[in-house]
Amino acid sequence: MSKPFEYAVLKVIPRVERGECMNAGVVLYCQADRFLGARVHLDASRLKALDPDADLEAVRAHLESFRSVCAGGAETGAVGRLPLRERFGWLVAPRSTVVQPSEVHTGLTDDPEAELERLLRRMVLPPG
Repeated sequence: MSKPFEYAVLKVIPRVERGECMNAGVVLYCQADRFLGARVHLDASRLKALDPDADLEAVRAHLESFRSVCAGGAETGAVGRLPLRERFGWLVAPRSTVVQPSEVHTGLTDDPEAELERLLRRMVLPPG
């Protein structure tokens, strides 16, 4: 039986003042399955095309923090101990940093993990 889910695409905006961005990840929350997950993929050559001075390691660390918060636990600080719904809300809250979430979208799925992988392929990974 299909269950509702919510997701946001993680966008890298290396120079916020220019507004140019590239998709680099997806965060998905499915309350019915108690699922919160993130998948990330940073295309370094695309990022360097947008900003030759981009700090790849800092961007990677920022993207990995989304995965860590989804996993939860004490090592992610206070936000990692929040209930899943609140963690998702924190992850998709608007921010003006190099990594920003899109607006939240919704859908239906039988398998949140498979849906997350499908969204990563569709929204982030290069075609082919």
